[in-house]
Amino acid sequence: MVALLDHLSFGFAIAVSPENLFYCLIGALLGTLIGVLPGLGPVATMAMLLPITFSLTPVSALIMLAGIYYGAQYGGSTTAILVNLPGESSSVVTAIDGYQLARQGRAGEALAVAAIGSFIAGCVATLILAAVAPSLTKVAQQFGPPEYFSLMCLGLAAAVVLASGSVLKSVAMVFLGLLLGMIGTDVNSSVERYTFDVMELSDGLDFVPLAMGLFGITEILRNLETAEDDRSVLLEPIRGLMPSMQTLKSVMPAIGRGTVIGSLLGILPGGGAVLSSFTAYIAEKKISKNKKQFGRGAIEGVAAPESANNAGAQTSFIPLLTLGIPSNAVMALMVGAMTIQGIIPGPQVMTRNPDLFWGMIASMWIGNAMLLVINLPLIGVWVRLLRVPYRMLFPAILLFCCIGAYTINNSAFGVWLMAVFGFLGYALWKLGFEAAPLLLGFVLGPLMEENLRRAMLIARGDPTTFVTRPISGSLLALAVFLLVLAALPMIRTKRDVVFTES
Repeated sequence: MVALLDHLSFGFAIAVSPENLFYCLIGALLGTLIGVLPGLGPVATMAMLLPITFSLTPVSALIMLAGIYYGAQYGGSTTAILVNLPGESSSVVTAIDGYQLARQGRAGEALAVAAIGSFIAGCVATLILAAVAPSLTKVAQQFGPPEYFSLMCLGLAAAVVLASGSVLKSVAMVFLGLLLGMIGTDVNSSVERYTFDVMELSDGLDFVPLAMGLFGITEILRNLETAEDDRSVLLEPIRGLMPSMQTLKSVMPAIGRGTVIGSLLGILPGGGAVLSSFTAYIAEKKISKNKKQFGRGAIEGVAAPESANNAGAQTSFIPLLTLGIPSNAVMALMVGAMTIQGIIPGPQVMTRNPDLFWGMIASMWIGNAMLLVINLPLIGVWVRLLRVPYRMLFPAILLFCCIGAYTINNSAFGVWLMAVFGFLGYALWKLGFEAAPLLLGFVLGPLMEENLRRAMLIARGDPTTFVTRPISGSLLALAVFLLVLAALPMIRTKRDVVFTES
């Protein structure tokens, strides 16, 4: 306990520096903004901002990106409640009861409960992150190449199982991501793989154009395809931003349950904020004594999912910081940002970069407090932004993407690459394929190959090393079990229900 407090005080000393406070605020504000504006998202925004992180210190860059992620969970609830238009996918279920409460003149109460629930869940989940991460890091330091390879297999398997849509399609996307990660010159043999004599591909695919194309450009194309509906923005002043003690007393159990569910599911690869919010809403609906009130304006239907998605957003950093395994597409982007800064994700981060590790954890408390303070007073500003037509927003987003892709190598090839992956991402979306498993496969592919080769060299070519070593064999067995489980009709049906409840 004393060691934890020492580490946290060290982290706060770093997080409260003027530079890091500034980037924490920028991240929180940007996150709220993209959460409010439908058509943007943390993945697309973080992909667009990756080139900016070149000029920042590693701590400031990752504090800002983390702030964008959990800030987006706050912002998404504002539009979900006020105009029945979730800014974030994790806020879809918040709209069910939140908008009904707004129609009943209780918009201020719903917004306040969402903000308070998010703040409490974010603080608790950050405490869990600070307490659990060092222990997991010590365990991870005992891992060898076979264990790391098996752990990455488990991470990809879990991401497939917990993603929405077809299991088979998710597996296909993982393999496509692994193949894309192999493009470039092989380090050991110096043989070019899948470059097709294109000189720019000899060093492999750049992460930034791929991420910007798959998420940024694809998001633009998806939104342009959808006709802009008239948004029923609430024009009257929003009152009652301080809920009564009776309301707070009634929602506290829901906030507690949502926090627990979000904290647990956030740790799982593929879990994160979206699955947490859906699961918390379903659980609250089944537990509640007033089931008929859900869908008609149940305040618990706002408190539980909002607490869960923020808790899930915070604890999804645990696999990244302790094992170097990204649990979702946002964490894959964080891996990309760390790699850009010359930091190898994994258990060595805490020992080699303690300022980054504890500074980022401490900044999450500060960021959550900032979000609570700045969100409620700015509701009027966010409502006005909702009136801006998307046709006026997307040219600026597209220009920013092109500038970012060009500045990586000062080459137009990055822009063309981004465009190719943009259209690929759009085609995959039309065919019902998710891009997130592809990104996870692309990020983990080179690491998996490296650990596979190391393990085989140590074992002198004996592949049984992966199953004879207890930890490695257990992780592989668990990965196979998860994939078999996901293929069972009963489990597949339950899995689909989670994503279609709304």
